[in-house]
Amino acid sequence: MKTQKLFQILNVSMIIGFLIFLHSCKIDQSSIYSLQKYKVYDNAAVSTAHPVASAIAVKILKEGGNAIDAAIAAQFALAVCYPVAGNIGGGGFMIYREQNGRLHSLDYRETAPARSSESMYLDAAGNVIKDLSTKGHLAVGIPGSVDGMYEAFKKFSKLQDWKQLVQPAIDIAEKGFKLTKKQAKNLNDKKEVFQEVNQHQNPFNSPNRYRAGDVFIQKDLAHTLTLIRDEGRAGFYEGENAQRLAQEMQKHQGIIGTDDLKNYQSVWRDVISFPYKNYTIHSMPPPSSGGILLAQLMQSIEPYPIKSWGFQDVRSIHLMTEAEKRAYADRAIHLGDGDFYPVPVEDLINPHYVTERMRDFNISKASDLESIQAGQFDESEETTHFSIVDSYGNAVSITTTLNGGYGSKVVVEGAGYLLNNEMDDFSAKVGVPNMYGLVGAEANKIEPGKRMLSSMTPTIVEKEGKLFMVLGTPGGSTIITSVFQTILNVIEFEMPVGKAVEAPRFHHQWKPEDLFYENGAFAADKVKSLEKMGHQVSSRSSIGRVELIVAQNGKLEAAADTRGDDHVDGF
Repeated sequence: MKTQKLFQILNVSMIIGFLIFLHSCKIDQSSIYSLQKYKVYDNAAVSTAHPVASAIAVKILKEGGNAIDAAIAAQFALAVCYPVAGNIGGGGFMIYREQNGRLHSLDYRETAPARSSESMYLDAAGNVIKDLSTKGHLAVGIPGSVDGMYEAFKKFSKLQDWKQLVQPAIDIAEKGFKLTKKQAKNLNDKKEVFQEVNQHQNPFNSPNRYRAGDVFIQKDLAHTLTLIRDEGRAGFYEGENAQRLAQEMQKHQGIIGTDDLKNYQSVWRDVISFPYKNYTIHSMPPPSSGGILLAQLMQSIEPYPIKSWGFQDVRSIHLMTEAEKRAYADRAIHLGDGDFYPVPVEDLINPHYVTERMRDFNISKASDLESIQAGQFDESEETTHFSIVDSYGNAVSITTTLNGGYGSKVVVEGAGYLLNNEMDDFSAKVGVPNMYGLVGAEANKIEPGKRMLSSMTPTIVEKEGKLFMVLGTPGGSTIITSVFQTILNVIEFEMPVGKAVEAPRFHHQWKPEDLFYENGAFAADKVKSLEKMGHQVSSRSSIGRVELIVAQNGKLEAAADTRGDDHVDGF
């Protein structure tokens, strides 16, 4: 009896211990997968939007690959297991830091087709035609993801084995992966629009309703990935796939042709780098607005004692909101593709300019929206981000997207992949907001071959010259403010890494005039105080899904956002 009782006590103790361990690792047992939200690693760390993609990236790292190799494998894997935003039919941006400290940024953003025009979404009266830039074949920009991954591979791959990096995505497309509860719901919710846009049968417009745990198989996508595996860049931009995509366009009044695909090129650009106290922050240049606005936001708040005010103190919220208003006003007028428009990058991130922009900041009163205009001189929020640090000390931050959830909803017949609706990120008409409520001007008008303005903000932070943070997030127009707030959560508010990602967020983008906050983030008295200051405050659903890795004390602390099925992995 004593022995049996001892075993019972031990069993209870073991169960309690295991539950404590699960809580400490923040494993979400409600998912179809065991989602790990936070863990400390000794050598390498990965944080992505899906556990399958995270596992594939770590496998590549364990096989001797570097951060770029793992990122390429993750990009292709997410195209399969996270189709709402992962893609080969979209585009993105990458910030890469070599272990020696050299920084690189790769722009594989989509471009406007050769047959596009400034007025292509306007009716005879000059009004924007509803849904034309967001749904269907005319909404599609020329995809850049495959070219971007191939460029990164040629320049930085350690393994030098392209097939090894693409094969895992082929395997999960052929054999299938289990849908999470969120994924099943999303697919069911969009089924009607998939059926409207696509005449051919595919897994997305299936008449069957999906449930969590269902195995999602994509045979056509596996075939396309096989072409890419065997032929590299040409497997997507030339030959069989190029013909399939062009035929898809011709059948449905789209305007992308085989020449558009063949002529696409991703571009290596100069990183936007700027100091903040004893840190240096590196992010994306135009056609992303992320780096410039992040620089403006950090410089705007730097002179104020935000650390002593505290996290989401009314004074902190007010200051950050006023900085956001001014930065987004500049975005609307001055930012676009620098290859087509003279974006005043150096002026916009000049500390003296930022100081002047904040000169009329009133610590106790909100600025009138109409009083804030762009300075003068002599972007559904379904994107995805992943952060990777390898055992060699290299780090990569990638944000990639189809724009809206599942992009244009177009599935290329016989090829199995979704196409973006990035053309909506152009200014269809000056002053008319896009799907995220963002307005634009001449700098972001539609022109053939031009890249549309983006809010994607992949970011790497150094502390005293050493790698410190790798982060980014999806979220459309909220991307920049989410990255901004996460950096402050770590640097100024000294939050633990997991808490810095979980912490509630808010957002202002100049127009509309609302200060948005996540449901439940602000207490009633805080809302009243902000309203008394003149802010128009509105609650909304969750903002962003940050993937963060912090390098400190010889360890890598990885955090994945609790707002989704995101997952960290490493060794």
